[in-house]
Amino acid sequence: MKEFIEYIVKNLVDHPDQVQINEVGGTHTLIIELKVEKSDIGKIIGKKGKTINAIRTLLMSVASRNGLRVNLEILEDEEPQNNE
Repeated sequence: MKEFIEYIVKNLVDHPDQVQINEVGGTHTLIIELKVEKSDIGKIIGKKGKTINAIRTLLMSVASRNGLRVNLEILEDEEPQNNE
């Protein structure tokens, strides 16, 4: 699954070297965490979320063949806060 998402996402973004994918899961459920360059988040989400929904649909289709449930999450970098 990780390679599948990596292939799709790296071909959509401007900074493919910044794509990080982490799989977290158990026996029947898999959570895929996706982290991209801040400027590329809009390209992954798409207008009205159409791109990310299409990626999730493809992912669920592949996962269901293998008897898995999959959830794709986009992680954003948290910027440090100045408490001055």
